[in-house]
Amino acid sequence: MPILKLRPTCKDYLWGGDRLRTDFGIESDLHPLAEAWVLSCHPDGPSTIVNGPYAGKTLADYIAAEGKGVLGADCAPFADFPILTKLIDAKGNLSIQVHPSDAYALEHEHQYGKTEMWYIVDCEPGAFLYYGFDHAISKEEFARRIQDNTLTEVLNAAPVHKGDVFFIPSGTLHAICAGIVIAEIQQNSNVTYRVYDYGRVGADGKPRALHIDQALAVTDCNPPQKQDFGPHLGQCKYFTVDLHEGDFAEDADARSFVSLLVVDGAGTVTAGGETLAVKKGDSLFIPAGTGAIAVAGSLTTLATRV
Repeated sequence: MPILKLRPTCKDYLWGGDRLRTDFGIESDLHPLAEAWVLSCHPDGPSTIVNGPYAGKTLADYIAAEGKGVLGADCAPFADFPILTKLIDAKGNLSIQVHPSDAYALEHEHQYGKTEMWYIVDCEPGAFLYYGFDHAISKEEFARRIQDNTLTEVLNAAPVHKGDVFFIPSGTLHAICAGIVIAEIQQNSNVTYRVYDYGRVGADGKPRALHIDQALAVTDCNPPQKQDFGPHLGQCKYFTVDLHEGDFAEDADARSFVSLLVVDGAGTVTAGGETLAVKKGDSLFIPAGTGAIAVAGSLTTLATRV
């Protein structure tokens, strides 16, 4: 089965909206619909295969059955599937948060840390997000500003536009703010330390938990560094992401699988003698060793490999 089409696990976090359903065709009974985990082997939200002999099985089930060779040689250093990809609809502000490094997360959380990148799929006029600090501060000032609710005064409030990209190494304080839809490609991790949450309460009526001690331990209190990924949209040891407009060719060679996420338009994907119609919101997994991939149509696609 050269092309696996995936159904996401969805999340109904309180800041979500309805655009993943109305604009991306994500099927879910959740309201609000905040996130769709469109490529995931994480137990908190696995993706499910919808076509072929593995229909109804999770992507993790498929990998276990077929062997880790379907992931490619570049995945061999990783004990687990290395990537998690989400579509996120922020109707409201997400909490100001930070993710730990691998070293800290493996010691304290028994899973990997989280480096991630954001591609702005769409946004309302005037939308912005928080991306690190606007100048270097001390850990002591960071702690004080958390306590007296002045943290946002020293954060880098970055205006956003459709097509913008933000690379967020572990330890970078950040928050997606209202009116933004993003595609997030990240390490396979679900560890988040909330620092500030606007005084909101959860479904149980209680204030949502904060993780101040952990955040103080892992946060880099310097402004974010400019990144240069050459021809790629983003790149680190966990993932390489490319953006394509319209027709393009890829290759699922022996080194890595290829994940395709259609973020706009419609078209077709051909690989291993099979052609599949795709549209905005569709997520595909193409195993390593499949060979040539041809994508055609009026569509915008994020292609991810290790």
